[in-house]
Amino acid sequence: MARIGFVGLGAMGLPMARNLVGRGFETRGFDVRPSAIDALVEAGGARASSAAEAAQGADVLVLMVVNAAQAEQVLFAEGALAALSPGGAVVLMATCPPRAVQSIAERVLAAAYRFIDAPVSGGVVGASRGTLSIMAAAPRETFEAVRPVLEAFGDKIFHVGNRPGQGAVVKTVNQLLCGVHIAVAAEAFSLAAKLGVDLQVILDILSGSAASSWMLKDRGPRMLQSSPEVTSAVDIFVKDLGIVLEAGRDAKAALPLAAAAHQMFLATSGRGGGAEDDSQVIRTYFALNSSAPQ
Repeated sequence: MARIGFVGLGAMGLPMARNLVGRGFETRGFDVRPSAIDALVEAGGARASSAAEAAQGADVLVLMVVNAAQAEQVLFAEGALAALSPGGAVVLMATCPPRAVQSIAERVLAAAYRFIDAPVSGGVVGASRGTLSIMAAAPRETFEAVRPVLEAFGDKIFHVGNRPGQGAVVKTVNQLLCGVHIAVAAEAFSLAAKLGVDLQVILDILSGSAASSWMLKDRGPRMLQSSPEVTSAVDIFVKDLGIVLEAGRDAKAALPLAAAAHQMFLATSGRGGGAEDDSQVIRTYFALNSSAPQ
C-alpha cells in the first residue's frame, strides 16, 4: 500500500504525515488550514483541496481529526470514503467514544471498505519522533496489511482486538489514567504550595520517589511555569475525560476519580484556560486553595 490520503494536519497529524513521506509513501494531505497543507507540501507531500481529493485513489485514508463527528463529516458528507480505491482502508486515529467508532465502522464496512480503529498515545513529541503507541483493532489480515503505515507513526504497535471499538476502549482507559495523573499531581503541588514548600524541591523529590509517574515527570516541570509551551491543551482532556465518563455510563461503571479530574479540567477551561497546556489545570487548584507559590 503506497498511496495514502491524510486528513487532519494538526499538531500531531502534520508530523505524522511527514513521517509517511519520510518512509517513501505517496502522501496527499488535507486540512482546513492552508498553512498546514503548505507545510506538508514543503516536506514532500502532495496538496489536496478537499478531504475527498486527499482520499482520491488512495489505498489507505488516515483520519487524525478532532472527534467522531469530524470523522463522519469527512467520510460520508464530504465524500472521502467513496473516493478511496476499491477495498481501501480507513484508519481512524482520533480519540473517539467506542460506541461512535463502532457506528462509523459499520458504515465503512457496509460500503465494502476496510476499517482500522487505531487511536494513539504519545502526544506531539511521539508524533514528531515516530514513537507513538498505537492501539489498533481490526481483523488480523487488515491489521497486517496496514502495519507498514502504522510503523511510520509509532514504535509500539499493539493489536488489541478484531472488532472496531476495542482500540477506542483501550485509549479510553489510557486517557482515564493520564487525566487523573495530571490532576492529582496538580493537587499535590497545590497542597505543597499552600503549606509553603518550594515546588521545585517537591518536584525533584517526587520525581525520584515511589509517588512518581510518567505524567508527573512530563507535566510537573510545566506546572511550575506560568506560560509553558502547549503540547496538549486543557480542552483535550475536557473532551477525553468526557469520553471516559460516557464509556462508564454505557457500562454502568462507577468512575469517581475520573469524574473529579474532569471537573477540574472543565473548570480550568471555564476560567478561560482551555487552549493552555493541560498542566495548567494547576491554576484552578491554586484558585480554589489560594495557594499559588509566591
